[in-house]
Amino acid sequence: MSEDQQLTLNEVAESNAGPKAAHIENSAFGNIPDDWTWEKTGEHLKYIQSGISESQNKDGEGIPVSRIETIANGIVNYQKVGYVNGDKDYSKHRLEPGDLLFSNINSRAEIGKTAIYRGEQPLYHGMNLLRLRYDSNTFNPYFAYYIYDSPMAQDVFFRMSKAAVGQSSINQSQMERLFLPTPPFPEQRKIATVLYTVDQAIEKTKKIISKTKRVRRGLAQDIFREGLHTDETKETWLGKIPASWSVVQFSEIVDSNRNGLYKSKDAYGHGSPIAKMGNALENRVLDMSSADRLELTEKEKEKYGLEQGDLIFARRAQEVSAAGDCCYVPELDELTVFTSSLIRVRLKEDMSPKFYVQYFDGPVGSRSIDRITTETSISGIATSDLLDLKVAVPDIKEQNEIASILWGFDEQIWSLQREIGQYKRLKKGLMQDLLSGKVRTTDTNITVPDEVAQYG
Repeated sequence: MSEDQQLTLNEVAESNAGPKAAHIENSAFGNIPDDWTWEKTGEHLKYIQSGISESQNKDGEGIPVSRIETIANGIVNYQKVGYVNGDKDYSKHRLEPGDLLFSNINSRAEIGKTAIYRGEQPLYHGMNLLRLRYDSNTFNPYFAYYIYDSPMAQDVFFRMSKAAVGQSSINQSQMERLFLPTPPFPEQRKIATVLYTVDQAIEKTKKIISKTKRVRRGLAQDIFREGLHTDETKETWLGKIPASWSVVQFSEIVDSNRNGLYKSKDAYGHGSPIAKMGNALENRVLDMSSADRLELTEKEKEKYGLEQGDLIFARRAQEVSAAGDCCYVPELDELTVFTSSLIRVRLKEDMSPKFYVQYFDGPVGSRSIDRITTETSISGIATSDLLDLKVAVPDIKEQNEIASILWGFDEQIWSLQREIGQYKRLKKGLMQDLLSGKVRTTDTNITVPDEVAQYG
């Protein structure tokens, strides 16, 4: 497509273009349209400055201030703000809607993270972030935000950052000298609107996921306390459970168990996939779409191979898991083994593994796991302690019913998470096309929302 061709908004949404590599600003965004210009950032800023440098606390005392963690995911997360003593006049540091917070001191991989403050809650500008306030009559702050958030600009920030021990930085003067592709002001607002609309769809879907998880969590509390077919309960070592459920040692319903395989790093590279706890989804299902591989003997394949319906438990706490986290093994495309950081448990045929994945994630089973977790420098569980655990056992019909109900919620959450992934891929392609002028919005009928239209 030539750069002066124009598409409808529907055609824009169907674009699959992806980001290209960049070295400097111009090559990052490519050749911009003739009616666009390259504008130096400093010429459109009301100001750019660092924030309050006072010591912060997390106790909620004083005034809320931004931290690096506040914008770690590209949004303002009010759950991760700090606080400083409010007995000084910090009014000049109070954020206004449209202000951009830019991570200019961070690890090199995180440098350049940007969020736009929308004014949902009062917030002041803290340290290790630059605040940029644009002249909204010449440069729409939402457009600026999407420029900064784009893969093209993120690559530029990575290249212009100055590396130091443990962190990198971009200084204020570097930012002021940064050149940005600048379309006419009405087109800035239209471009921002398209990307803002995708962001709104992502946020709406996240809220639905959050609500679904809350409903599921409340239902699980009720089910594991009262069951499905009676509200009579009994007190046990496990706490309150349905009166009709029995309590046995976990080993009594386990057919076999095994700790995983250990191989040195030089064995990895080719061969069969090996499951780690990092392959366990938040939704308690093993995902081998991305995995390390290693060469195996036939004996190792037989000894450590996973089968559909196996349960795997994390032996120790890791960045992606807590000790005792339980995961279900679905049908696998090829023979897969598991690492020594995991315990494989294969239940007896008259037990439902899908029920017990939900059980160990629920209020009764997770409390039991907590009791056998050793608190050392790295929290962990022993296989013998796991097998000695007391577990609740409903009849198999109720196990299957409970698994079906809770799994239904999980499948809804997985579907919504895939939807978010699709939105993010769409946004990435739109950024590449719209912010470089490859796709134009000039002749499209786009209603600019108030959030964007209030500037300029």
